[in-house]
Amino acid sequence: MFTWLLDFSLKNRMMVILLSAISLKNRMIVILLGAISMFYGAYTLSKMPVDVFPDLNKPTVTIMTEAGGMASEEVEQLITFPLETAMNGLPGVEAIRSVSSAGLSFIYVTFDWTVDIYRARQMVSERLSSMDGAIPDGIVSRMGPI
Repeated sequence: MFTWLLDFSLKNRMMVILLSAISLKNRMIVILLGAISMFYGAYTLSKMPVDVFPDLNKPTVTIMTEAGGMASEEVEQLITFPLETAMNGLPGVEAIRSVSSAGLSFIYVTFDWTVDIYRARQMVSERLSSMDGAIPDGIVSRMGPI
């Protein structure tokens, strides 16, 4: 009934015995391959970048806009929606979230992992500078810190 298991076990044993016999017959080659792989591992380990606190968040650019005296509905219609629409076309954008309150607008533009954060900030900055006529006069949108 379980003869296939016995055959499989015997084949594995034979393979291990054969591998051991070849390794014992060619000791110098095995030692040389082991030493080469050990030195290569030590070399690549020394070249690896080390970060104490790796960045586990996706690249996100925050756009903050202060519009004193505006209600939250006005902020959403006149500031948040045009800026969200402008940011939608940027390459690598995964998600756009926004919060509009009385006199304040926060827009969070999240990019995928392949986009460099500085490149993302540059693209957002270019879009913000092209949006000067789309939002009311006297209102300036700024990017938050990294």
